[in-house]
Amino acid sequence: MKRRSFLKKASYATAGISIVPRHVLGQGYIPPSDKLNIAVIGGGGKGFSDAVNTWNEGASNITAICDVDWNRASEAFKKFPLAKKYKDYRKLFDELNDFDAVTISTPDHTHAVITMAAIKREKHVYVQKPLTHNIYEARMLAQAARKHKIVSQMGNQGASGKGVAKMVKWFNKGKIGNVHNVDVWTNRPIWPQGIKAKTNKLPLLDGLDWESWIGPAKMVDYHPQYHPFKWRGWWNFGTGALGDMGCHLIDPPYRVLGLGYPTEVESSVGAVFTRDWSPEYLPESCPPSSRTQLKFKATDKNPVDLKMTWTDGGLRPFHPDLIPADHPIGSNNSANGVIMYGEKGIMTCGTYGRNPKIYFNNGDFLEFNDTEENKLPEHGHQASWVEACKAGFDSRKHRKLTSSFDFAGPLTESILMGNLAIRSYGLREKGLNNKFIYPGRKKLLWDGTNMKITNFEPANQFVKRQYREGWSL
Repeated sequence: MKRRSFLKKASYATAGISIVPRHVLGQGYIPPSDKLNIAVIGGGGKGFSDAVNTWNEGASNITAICDVDWNRASEAFKKFPLAKKYKDYRKLFDELNDFDAVTISTPDHTHAVITMAAIKREKHVYVQKPLTHNIYEARMLAQAARKHKIVSQMGNQGASGKGVAKMVKWFNKGKIGNVHNVDVWTNRPIWPQGIKAKTNKLPLLDGLDWESWIGPAKMVDYHPQYHPFKWRGWWNFGTGALGDMGCHLIDPPYRVLGLGYPTEVESSVGAVFTRDWSPEYLPESCPPSSRTQLKFKATDKNPVDLKMTWTDGGLRPFHPDLIPADHPIGSNNSANGVIMYGEKGIMTCGTYGRNPKIYFNNGDFLEFNDTEENKLPEHGHQASWVEACKAGFDSRKHRKLTSSFDFAGPLTESILMGNLAIRSYGLREKGLNNKFIYPGRKKLLWDGTNMKITNFEPANQFVKRQYREGWSL
């Protein structure tokens, strides 16, 4: 019998002799049987805040913490001294079963293998964004979570914010009409990209399990250019600026407009030049800047075809005419943002859907301020997942989650379509007169149902990765 069922049945069986009035135990007391037992995988950096937010001042139990770098996870170990400590998640899963759910806050390249292992053990999962490292993994996780009836949530916390909810209401009321174009931009990367990998071998950091850190990726020697944090700029491990911020910034238009799989994608990337002034192809490193356009078919919510343009590396769209010259676009410093161009006006917001505004064609202006009373609590995105885990897969609470894998999977696939085009940009094939051409510099046509580029076969190598032995899904 599963732990949750046992506790529920046991509480009924002993009700006649073991009930203690709640006021005797203290105001706010939560019985152990009402708490979710959580294993934390990735306890440093963002993983620490995910652990704290799901724990929520004792509303849940943190029973185990797994991190390949115990120095990075030291704050989590100190915060939760009773939690069992691990370096390899596989050992955690083999040795423990007395937990209900896991948080997974590791580098992008390990999200899918850890999440799938948890799903197969029928553990509920909270996974940091982006959901996966590639398109195939996102599709597989969404299908598996549904099959095994797992309560799932991706960690793009702005999806649960009141700003995004307000944008949905505004659009559903027809305030800006149908949307035909969307601009999305970010100041990322704020880590090194567009560089050659250093190959000098350095001593391993004390307390770091490099074998487990590499996981399913191609093995390379330890180097601080990868760990900590800088892994984001290398395709072997990260998903670049688009993967880092896309789930925060593309979420509002994707949700507001009810988008599905894109049908076309086209990218251009910032060039890195060699000493002889020729552009250098760096297949291991994400580019220093990029510009990507995705096309989506009309939907029930937005019955017109749509173009979405993403830019990163500090590039952003110019001020639309409807926005006054002295108004920032997107965030307060215009560094990140979204603009949806509708028939009756334009709707804009910053990171996480904050501070949404509408500038109407007739000159009117509408704003929703993220004042303190309008803000979601810091732990709200995680807390709603915890409550849904307690209620179960078929519950209303699970259906109300803003980033369950049924939504987060297709969103992640759409975002990673952009990376597929970016990575294809430098690919070459023989053209006329047996000369090399760069087909990545034309648009790629996407069959979303079958996860396949239909007009350039070499691009399909980026739909799915090659897994190192012992680390596959």
